[in-house]
Amino acid sequence: MKRREFMRTAGGSAAAATAATAATGSAAAQEDGGGGGAEVRPVWPSAVESGNLGTYLDARGQDEVTISVGAGDGLAFGPTKVWVDPGTTVIWEWTGNGGDHNVHAVEGPASFESQITGEGGFTFEYETSEEDAGITHYQCDPHAQVGMHAGLAVGEDIETEEVGGANTGWPESVHDIGVPLHAHWVGLVSGVAITLTLAFTFYVLKYGESAHSGHGGGR
Repeated sequence: MKRREFMRTAGGSAAAATAATAATGSAAAQEDGGGGGAEVRPVWPSAVESGNLGTYLDARGQDEVTISVGAGDGLAFGPTKVWVDPGTTVIWEWTGNGGDHNVHAVEGPASFESQITGEGGFTFEYETSEEDAGITHYQCDPHAQVGMHAGLAVGEDIETEEVGGANTGWPESVHDIGVPLHAHWVGLVSGVAITLTLAFTFYVLKYGESAHSGHGGGR
């Protein structure tokens, strides 16, 4: 391939890769909620934030919500952090994984405690009320030392914070990693392709031809 022909081809390839990278970045920004509004969430106590699994559910407006006991690797509540209205029935349902568990409110306005059991399908119910307004930290007593903590927020009279908002290019937490992260990898590969193209172009400009067409100098 002649030098000028190669330059035209390399330039077109680099431009195409750049365009693909830009398009991928735009798609990732849209799926990450780039430019979108922030979400309002409760400010959870540190013990709740450090709880295993760490998933969140805004269940306001629902009459009842079910939380798995023994979620994840068997040592978590799922969802870990739940926001409900007064009057919502909260149902904890045992998965049968992780050994014996219970549900015990240890800090906050709500007061509840279940028996300790490892029976899959066992349920424990609690109906929230206006007296439970605020955030209650609860745990599994047998597994509190290994991070089986969770939180229940009730009502609107609680401290909140905005999360999300401006897109940083990364999910808020590792649990949110999915398609948007794949887009970043595509962009990285495109960047590597551009770098290799430029390096090969430099080689041709310096030595006259590609490494497979002779020893240079030919026009």
